[in-house]
Amino acid sequence: MKLSDYIADFFAQQGIKYVFAVTGGASIHIIHSLDAHPDTDFIAPHHEQAGAMAADAYARTTGGLGAAVATSGPGATNLLTGICCSWFDSVPVLYVTGQVATFRVRGDTGVRQMGFQETQIVDIVGSVTKYAALITDPYQARYELEKAVHIAQEGRPGPVLIDIPDDLQRAEVDPDAMKGYNPPKSSVSLTRNEDQVIDRVVSLMQSAQRPVLIPGWGIRLAKAEPEFRRLADILGYPVCPSWGAMDLLPHDHPDFVGGFGTHGSRYGNFAVQNSDLVLAVGARMSTRETGSPIGAWARDARTIIVDIDASELGKFPSMGKPLDIAVHSGAKEFLGRLLNRLEGYQPPDISEWKGRVAGWKADYPALMPAYRDEEAVNPYVFVDALAEHALPDEHFYSDTGCAIAWMMQGFAFRDNQRAFHAFNNTPMGYALPAAIGGSFALDKAPVSCLAGDGSIMMNMQELATVRYHNLPIRIFIINNDGYSMVRQTQEQWLNGEFVASSREGGLGFPDFCALAESFGIPSMVLDQNADIQESVLSVMQHNGPILCDVRIPADHRVIPQSRFGRPIEDADPLLLRDEFKNNMIVAPLESSLVPNPVD
Repeated sequence: MKLSDYIADFFAQQGIKYVFAVTGGASIHIIHSLDAHPDTDFIAPHHEQAGAMAADAYARTTGGLGAAVATSGPGATNLLTGICCSWFDSVPVLYVTGQVATFRVRGDTGVRQMGFQETQIVDIVGSVTKYAALITDPYQARYELEKAVHIAQEGRPGPVLIDIPDDLQRAEVDPDAMKGYNPPKSSVSLTRNEDQVIDRVVSLMQSAQRPVLIPGWGIRLAKAEPEFRRLADILGYPVCPSWGAMDLLPHDHPDFVGGFGTHGSRYGNFAVQNSDLVLAVGARMSTRETGSPIGAWARDARTIIVDIDASELGKFPSMGKPLDIAVHSGAKEFLGRLLNRLEGYQPPDISEWKGRVAGWKADYPALMPAYRDEEAVNPYVFVDALAEHALPDEHFYSDTGCAIAWMMQGFAFRDNQRAFHAFNNTPMGYALPAAIGGSFALDKAPVSCLAGDGSIMMNMQELATVRYHNLPIRIFIINNDGYSMVRQTQEQWLNGEFVASSREGGLGFPDFCALAESFGIPSMVLDQNADIQESVLSVMQHNGPILCDVRIPADHRVIPQSRFGRPIEDADPLLLRDEFKNNMIVAPLESSLVPNPVD
């Protein structure tokens, strides 16, 4: 059979129904084979970056493997931002690139390029993939593809890339003569003395009076949601998820608190920062969660961090935050062992602590009552209405900046609702192609896309993909006439000079409704608080694609937000110092005893 037909069949055997592929001279054979295969098909976005992001979201949504195909040279390099999304969030995606024919490869000639559009993509993606290889013989294909897929899904997942020259794609091969890959027996498990590790964890839990439980995206990756929910119910700890796990418990769960970190909730930050025990499972605790310096994070707490990646555990002492217990384990295995140990366990009474956390939640809601009295659209009022009218199984795909921050601070998730974002690479332009990938993953089900006005410009060409496939994607443009999160930083550090982040500073934007109409997508404008309920309901009930231009005043900011150098509990806008100190059980840092930061 033709090798490209073998590759298409390989995709199908992995359960990949849709491959996101942009055609080109070095990828046409694979795409034609995908088109001819009865069990898999290609989706043609208009930019390889969008294809990579769609494949990433497809994998996140299905919980399986995603795939994207690109041609050589610029087609391959255009994948890079999407590959980074998969790398930093541990998402298993198989990227396949076409390469120039083997007789045109530069080899060891010393020239920069021999074949037209030849690029050494394997070298370029080496630092952001778990595995990358160039096939030099068609009979290597089975071995390399099987090896790549195994590596992508084994241990801490991540993207892989296989580069296949054009002449090999069209070569004839005998599949029965192709050597397969036999993976080594390996797994990440608890360190030595497993029972002793669990005993130490339980010992710290028994002595804690102000504990918090922090779940992360790793619980989703490990498919350990049932185990986590069982643990949460047994312990009764306040639950403060990272962004990647914000949808893990419904908002009305008795122990759900909310997010924390530099762009977290004020009450979530008070809970984490005043705790005396942190149990974090599958949350790598980036500086967005801990703030900087990391030594100020959970400074009075005993810390138990569970991670599948030993390097993630090793970073804490190197950054001045030694851990009490560093557990090198997959989330599912750790939770299973801990649950076995907790059979019949009676947790200590922490009702006083939970009452304090509930008080913070009541005193500092994301949606302040005064926000509803504003005339123009307030983002927190909008997000609240979005939560009210969302479908019971709604899937949201969000862009970076204020769009994701407002969503994570203000959206009240219910069971079976999901939120997707490239949480760590967090590029502009992710939401629209991700929503496309998500909709296909759900067999063209309705999904919602929250894209910033700046972000939609990065991949607005994919409106054509939405229209072509008539995907029922509700596109909300969070339109604050520029880059609001950047402007917030400029206010903090650059005297409010909005260079390159506003119209006055050099940015231009189109009429988004006219843009949508040019692609054949109906649109509407939302610019008044009084119209939010009716407009959001109308969009959510629309059958087919629709774009809503949500016009938010340019001066709205993420509230609260912790600036660099201050602990996350002392976020802007600063509370009055007496009020702040009254909320602290742990002694405030010296930097928080003065009303304003020292630049």
